[in-house]
Amino acid sequence: MTQATGQTTGRATGQTTGRAVRHDAMRARNLALVLGEVEARGSLTRAALAEITGLTKTTVSKLVADLIEAGLVVEAGTVRDGERGRPGMEVRISGDRIAAIGLEINVDYLSVRVVDLARSVRLRRTQAVDNRAAQPVDVIAALGDLVVKAVDEAVDIGLHVVGGVLAVPGPVDLSTGFVHNAPNLGWREVPVAELLRLPLPVLVENEANLAALGELWFGAGPPDFLYVSGEIGIGAGLVVQGRLFRGARGFAGELGHVAVSPDGPLCRCGARGCLERYAGQDALLAAAAVADLAELISLLEATDSRALAACERAGWALGVALSSAVNLVDPDTIVLGGIFARLFPWLADTVTGTLAAHLGQMRGAVPPVIVSRLGTEAAALGAAGQVIRQVIADPAAALHT
Repeated sequence: MTQATGQTTGRATGQTTGRAVRHDAMRARNLALVLGEVEARGSLTRAALAEITGLTKTTVSKLVADLIEAGLVVEAGTVRDGERGRPGMEVRISGDRIAAIGLEINVDYLSVRVVDLARSVRLRRTQAVDNRAAQPVDVIAALGDLVVKAVDEAVDIGLHVVGGVLAVPGPVDLSTGFVHNAPNLGWREVPVAELLRLPLPVLVENEANLAALGELWFGAGPPDFLYVSGEIGIGAGLVVQGRLFRGARGFAGELGHVAVSPDGPLCRCGARGCLERYAGQDALLAAAAVADLAELISLLEATDSRALAACERAGWALGVALSSAVNLVDPDTIVLGGIFARLFPWLADTVTGTLAAHLGQMRGAVPPVIVSRLGTEAAALGAAGQVIRQVIADPAAALHT
């Protein structure tokens, strides 16, 4: 009898646990469904959410209440699409509590951006520093100090930072957080994820990929485009139908090391004639004989012949490299970001003309070349945007923060 009772009790407990797991999983999916619709459409009433999702009004009301309690949405204002024409409260994403942090290590600066769930940038911190002159552990420690201060400031204004993503200028193994080779930093096989000592979870990702996502999510970029990130190094990110194309191992987009002249100058990567040796920031400044980008722009505005020639050379090299990319992936649009956004007035015509000359009659019109709306902020914003997308996709996890 005792044995039989024990077996019966075990089966009942297992069935109850199974039902609880299924209920929790269904609730998590429904929370994501409701929050995803609100995020995609801007604002919706509970009645409209029930109609769009197919959930009952009672279920939607409970889910919305949970999302409000977690600080993910708010109700505000009224619209006349409620039941029988009665006004309904608008449900929209809240920027009052949950936030993400986007980080960037680049060759000559560290950058931190705190972005709330409604995609408003709440804190901007940038520190100019020559990261080529420091060991990786010291660079990452300095970034950590910036992060701790930014998180403390976020807390002071009522925000809870749930996670972050770090952008670095080199190929990243997404499964381990290793940077295999960042030649402009002088980094090889650096375990960046292991070296991070931060009070919140942070993933590591390639800078150009995140900049492309930043352009997509914060710059109102088109759903299909090739983003070119211009810094001391040059990277690219390909967005196809609103999704980032990473390649088989996540290393797609190393545009800066495309050879534009096989007999050209030696690059830090060990090859010759790489695009970065013609259009990277260091190459541009050296060709124009100036100390920084601000001086270069001043000379360009004054129609200085040497500065104009440096941009002409960089635009030609960009056009050559991009013509191969266009033939290979056929992007709808090319977006120039980073320093290329500031230099766009002096680069665009040469890039477009070189593209046209190299593409010839093999395809249709040359894809439009446009300027990034985000400039050097794109990578850090894309990094924060990845965290925001994760919260939207799995709001149940945020209910317990």
